[in-house]
Amino acid sequence: MDTSPIETNALVNVEMQPEYFDTPMNDVETQPTRRRKKKSTVWEHFTIENVGAGVRRAVCKECFQSFAYSTGSKVAGTSHLKRHIAKGGCPVFLHNQDHNPSTPFSAPTNKAANSGGSISNTPKRRYRTPAVSYSDFEPDRCRQEMAQMIIQHDYPLHMAEHTGFMAFVHNLQPNFNMVNFDTVQGDCVATYLSEKQTIQKLIDGMPGRICLTLDLWSSYHTTGYVFVTGQFIDSEWKIHKKLLNVVMEPYPESDSAFSHAVSTCLSDWNMEGRLFSLTINQPLSETGINSLRGLLSVKNPNILDGQLLLTNCFARSLSCVAQEVLKSGEETVKKVRDCVKYVKTSESLEEKFVALKQQLQVISTKTLSLDDHTQWNTTYEMLLAASELKEVFSCLDTLDPDYSKGPNGEEWKLVDTLCTYLKLLFNTASLLTSSTVPTANTFFHEAWKLQLELTRASTSEDQTISMLTKPIHESFDKYWKSCCLMLSIAVVMDPRFKMKLVEFSFTKIYGDEAASFLKIVDEGIHELFLEYVALPLQLTPAFVDVVNGESGDVKQDDDGRGLNNGLGLTDFDVYIMESTSQQSKSELDQYLDESLLPRSHEFDVMKWWKLHKVKYPTLSKMAHDILTAPVSTVFGDAVFDTGAKEMDRYRCSLRPDTVEALFCAKDWMHNEPVETDDSVVKMEFPI
Repeated sequence: MDTSPIETNALVNVEMQPEYFDTPMNDVETQPTRRRKKKSTVWEHFTIENVGAGVRRAVCKECFQSFAYSTGSKVAGTSHLKRHIAKGGCPVFLHNQDHNPSTPFSAPTNKAANSGGSISNTPKRRYRTPAVSYSDFEPDRCRQEMAQMIIQHDYPLHMAEHTGFMAFVHNLQPNFNMVNFDTVQGDCVATYLSEKQTIQKLIDGMPGRICLTLDLWSSYHTTGYVFVTGQFIDSEWKIHKKLLNVVMEPYPESDSAFSHAVSTCLSDWNMEGRLFSLTINQPLSETGINSLRGLLSVKNPNILDGQLLLTNCFARSLSCVAQEVLKSGEETVKKVRDCVKYVKTSESLEEKFVALKQQLQVISTKTLSLDDHTQWNTTYEMLLAASELKEVFSCLDTLDPDYSKGPNGEEWKLVDTLCTYLKLLFNTASLLTSSTVPTANTFFHEAWKLQLELTRASTSEDQTISMLTKPIHESFDKYWKSCCLMLSIAVVMDPRFKMKLVEFSFTKIYGDEAASFLKIVDEGIHELFLEYVALPLQLTPAFVDVVNGESGDVKQDDDGRGLNNGLGLTDFDVYIMESTSQQSKSELDQYLDESLLPRSHEFDVMKWWKLHKVKYPTLSKMAHDILTAPVSTVFGDAVFDTGAKEMDRYRCSLRPDTVEALFCAKDWMHNEPVETDDSVVKMEFPI
């Protein structure tokens, strides 16, 4: 039987929607019981209910919501029903999906046939849930995640009001009500305050004292921001380094800027009397130092009359020395830079340069590249690579007549000399770029060797070397004199070296005058030890309970009195503690008299003191404060910076408390207890 195209299309449409009619298109009264089987899987989740004359609605079996289905001969179809199940409209179905995500909603494959028995080429539409399970929409959690995202990635707070971002979020979740700048700012501050409670518990529970570093950032509108970072040790002898405050200073050049930042930090974290040392990223005037010491003398025990209180940033000092080195050969460095620029800015010339290098059979291990003026290590690497290729540079004019002459033979010798001293600085500064934090004892080795080399060079009989290194030595000598005592005491706390390395190094540096400098260190460490002996002993909770009579297991004597009462053991316990305290005064001498430990790169000085804290109870407390003291205010690639950091214009436009919240929360969300490492210590001593 032939069928017209119109009839065929009608039949196909009917077959594509088997749920369209509940009964055949014939008269309902002639075949009241004939119903076509519904093939769509949507009916696994819905039932049909008659709600009026000719009006039927589809009711969800899960959440019992009803939807329009048919009115008279007009049928609504099932697309909206499928969206209710598949697109997250049904909360009960979503909950069940979380517990059984392996049952996605899908429709079977359709093969519609025409009246002639052929298979239709029109595919049936499929509706399938995503492979991942649905979860309940939580607006508060979304806001929290947005705040954390902004903090972690330094996104601007105004991003929440950007049109593109708002459209993106709306397409992901139309039910999320976008927030404005003020709301995002409040959410970020709330995240900061929540994280701050955790940090406060760490600080409250630290067994020793805290060391602070102060790093001053400038800004375009002349205000400054002091970044106050705390470094301390917990009861497990793990070092924690946390950014505690970012204090906006209207007059950063004033003598009171740093003292105000320190006072703010101590008050904010309730740390009065628990500060051990300060490390600052720039020299202070005498008035500024006195202002800081005057403030701390009231709120903090005076450790060695403040001699350990203030130390200069090691990284900044090395950068200053490096700039002195480069300044001494400024014209030659510029010639080398021009040569490298000439080769690297032209692809054809670079190819010629490589070909000439191969022709001359020059072996180079370094990559030639232009330097970054803000990072002195890049200039050192440029000079080092160019020095290895000086033979190629000298012959480059044979290939290119327009090439201007580079450095001559004497100037290349100067480049080699500059690289010699820059290498010393580079190797020392590289210790601060490690992911692990070297303990303070590590830097004595690097500092005294650098001081020795510069002292020898500045007094060299070679006038060229002497004139070149005198200003360099003067620059580093300022750091050595201000931090020598602190570094020396730190290395004495290393059982592999103790006073022996100090004696060895001072003899090399000072010669016949070494004895007077050794006396300063010896007296300093003994005086510091006596101050720790005078500190009150920390009682264990069990002992405190016994002394206060709060123990529930007090044994009674024959008279019914506790042994801790009357003629009991309380006075005896106090006597034992006092006598132990008297004996502990000799801990330092006992420690110094013992043999040195064998040197090993795997040695962990903090772990050693943790294991020996019972043998040296007072000395171990002193050790973990000294070894924890940071020598630098910056770490990572920032140790090579030649200038101070500057706050960007956007953050300067925010409220100071918001700036502090953003920086501190980011640090805390990424910052875990850091590993210590003194295996980088080199055991090579110049003779």
